[in-house]
Amino acid sequence: MRVNALLPLSGLIGTALAACPFADPSALGRRAEGGEVDARERLKEVEVDDAGQYMTTDFGGNVGEQFSLKAGNRGSTLLEDFIFRQKLQHFDHERIPERVVHARGAGAHGIFTSYGDWSNITAASFLSAEGKQTPVFVRFSTVAGSKGSADTARDVHGFATRFYTDEGNFDIVGNNIPVFFIQDAIRFPDLVHSVKPSPDNEVPQAATAHDSAWDFFSSQPSALHTLFWAMSGNGIPRSYRHMDGFGVHTFRLVTEDGKSKLVKWHWKTRQGKAALVWEEAQVLAGKNADFHRADLWDAIESGNAPSWELAVQLVDEEKAQAYGFDLLDPTKFLPEEFAPLQVLGEMTLNRNPTNYFAETEQISFQPGHIVRGVDFTEDPLLQGRLYSYLDTQLNRHKGPNFEQLPINRPVSGVHNNHRDGQGQAWIHKNIHHYTPSYLNKGYPAQANQTVGRGFFTTPGRTASGYLNRELSATFDDYYTQPRLFFNSLTPVEQQFVINAIRFEASHVTNEQVKKNVLEQLNKISNDVAKRVAVALGLEAPQPDPTYYHNNVTRGVSIFNVTLPTIATLRVGVLATTKGDSLDKAKALKEQLEKDGLKVTIVAEYLASGVDQTYSAADATGFDAVVVAEGAERVFSGKGAMNPLFPAGRPSQILTDGYRWGKPVAAVGSAKKALKSVGVEGKEAGVYAGVEDEVVKGVEEGLKVFKFLERFPVDGDDDEE
Repeated sequence: MRVNALLPLSGLIGTALAACPFADPSALGRRAEGGEVDARERLKEVEVDDAGQYMTTDFGGNVGEQFSLKAGNRGSTLLEDFIFRQKLQHFDHERIPERVVHARGAGAHGIFTSYGDWSNITAASFLSAEGKQTPVFVRFSTVAGSKGSADTARDVHGFATRFYTDEGNFDIVGNNIPVFFIQDAIRFPDLVHSVKPSPDNEVPQAATAHDSAWDFFSSQPSALHTLFWAMSGNGIPRSYRHMDGFGVHTFRLVTEDGKSKLVKWHWKTRQGKAALVWEEAQVLAGKNADFHRADLWDAIESGNAPSWELAVQLVDEEKAQAYGFDLLDPTKFLPEEFAPLQVLGEMTLNRNPTNYFAETEQISFQPGHIVRGVDFTEDPLLQGRLYSYLDTQLNRHKGPNFEQLPINRPVSGVHNNHRDGQGQAWIHKNIHHYTPSYLNKGYPAQANQTVGRGFFTTPGRTASGYLNRELSATFDDYYTQPRLFFNSLTPVEQQFVINAIRFEASHVTNEQVKKNVLEQLNKISNDVAKRVAVALGLEAPQPDPTYYHNNVTRGVSIFNVTLPTIATLRVGVLATTKGDSLDKAKALKEQLEKDGLKVTIVAEYLASGVDQTYSAADATGFDAVVVAEGAERVFSGKGAMNPLFPAGRPSQILTDGYRWGKPVAAVGSAKKALKSVGVEGKEAGVYAGVEDEVVKGVEEGLKVFKFLERFPVDGDDDEE
C-alpha cells in the first residue's frame, strides 16, 4: 500500500540534502522499545509524581490542609491562614477562558514518520529523509459548542496537528471538512455569532437548528458548500479515528533553492471513514456526551493506536485558477481528478495525555506556526487567521509567554530577544537583549535562506494593486461545488443531507428565512429545494439552472466504501442470566474478540461474565448487536417484563440497532428474537445461524458498517 501510494511522486524524487548540521536528533526524544521516538519524552521533566510524598504548599513547605485555622472549634476562620488562602485562591483561578470556537475537544500524542526524502518538493526538515520521525500532538474538536457540550453534536470537526520538528513547531490547523463557510476572515465574528446560542436565553447549545444560523447561511451563500458537508455524515463521524483531516487553505511548499508549488494538506484515516446516523447521534448526546473522547482514549489504551497518512495535492503556481475556481478561495476544494493525492508519511497516535488541562487544553495551535520549506498564500481567510489565532492565545493565557508551557515548547530550543511578561519561565543569561549588538557578539545570529537554515518567504512573491475592500471576482461561484459534492454522494447519503436540512430548517421560526433557505438551495439543485420545501410546508421555487451540472468527483462519500479494519469496533451480545445463555454468550465473545472487537455481554444483572445491564445499555453503545442463544426469552412474554430493566429494553436495543443500519444477528434459537421485532433474517446485514456463521457474518457486516438499504429515500412510498 505504501509503495503504490508513492508511485505518483516517483519521478519527482531528487537527491537527498546533506544532514542539517544544526539538528540535534536527541532533541526529538529518546527511542522507546522498537526504535520509535517516545511521543511524550520531552514532557517528563515537568511531570509531578505524588507517590510517597507529604502535602506541601506551592512554595514547598509540608502542611496539612483539611481544616482551616479558626478561633476556637466554633469560631471564625482567621485571615492569617495562608494554607486556606492559597488553596482556595488557586482553586478560584484554575480555569482559563475556554476557546471561543473548538472549545470541546480531545487530544493525543504520537509520531509522524516520513516515507521518503521529499527535498525535491520542500525544504522542511521533517520531510527530509525516509524513516525520519517527528513527535506530534493532535487535538480533535467540535467547533460551535461550549466545553461542556456533547461530542456527537452535528458540526464541523477540528483536526489540528502540531509537529515538534527539529527546526521548530509546525501546525496544520484544519478540520475534517476541506472547505470553510466564509472567504474573508473579517466575517468570522459574524459566522460565529450566528451559530452560537442566542444571547438572550443561551439556547440552543452546540446546534445550528435555529433562526440566526440559517439567516446567516441563507444570506451568506459562500457558507453553502461547508453546510452541505456538515449536513452529511461528515458532521456526525463515528469517531475521531474514523474521519479524514484537511488543511482547508492552500499553502506553499518551497525547496532549498526557492522553487515553490501550491499545496493542499490531507490526513487520510487508515481506520476508514465511518459516520453515525442523525437519530443515533442525538441519542448518544444524551446517553454518553463523551463518546468520541472515550473512544480515542480507549483505542490508544488498548494498543490499537489510530493512524493517518499525510498526503498532499501539488499544483504549479501558475495554475491557481486553471480548474474553474480560485485555489485561494477557502470555500472550494480541489477534486482529486485535477491533482491526485501524493502520500508523504504516516502519523500514529500512541500516547494519551497524562493531564488533560496541561496538555490538551493548554496547547496553543496557530496557522502562523510554520517552518522552513512551507509558506503561506494570499488566501484572505488564512491571512486573517494568522492574526486571530495568536490574539486569542494572548487572551486565553493573559500574556505572551504561553509558548513556554511544556506542551507548546519546541524541541529545537528558543533563542531571541523576547523578555519578561506574565508567567516568564526562562532565565535569560544574555543581558544585551537587542540587535545589533557588539557586546553580545552578534548572538542570537540572524538566519535566512542561506545561513543557519532560517525560514524564508517564497522568492518571487509579489503584491501589487489598488487598495480596496472586496473579494476577487474569481471567488464568486458559490453553487457549483456544493452541487458537485451532492452529486457525488450515494442516493441514501443524499437523503441524509436532505433530512438534516429539513430537521434544521424546520426549527426556524421566521417564514422569510425559510424562503431564503429554499432560494439558495434552488441555485444548487431544484430537486433539493423541492424536497426540503415539502417538509417546511412551503411552495418550491422554479428551477434556477445557472449552476446546474451532473459532474461528480471521488473521495467524498463516507458510506460507499468498506472499512479496512474492524478492530476496536463494539459488539453488544444480548444474553440472559437464566439457563445456559450466559455461557454461550461468553463463547461468542471469545470468538469475536479474536479480531480485535470490543465485546460487551448484556444481561439482567451483573452476574459473572456480564459486562453491562440492560438498564444501562442501549444500541448507541454498539456497532453491531448479536442475540445469544437462549436470550430470546427476554424479548417477549413475561421475560420482557422485568423490574431489572425498562419494559422492552432488549427489543429496543435490537430494533434501534437495525433501524440505525447496524449489523444485527442471532445465534440458533435466538432467531426468534429477530422475528419478534419484525426483522427478516435474509436481508443484508442480518445474520442468523450457528455460532461460526454468525461470527463470520457480523465481522463482514462491520466492514460495511452501515446498511443503507434500510433507510427510505424520497419517492420510495409513492403509489405506482
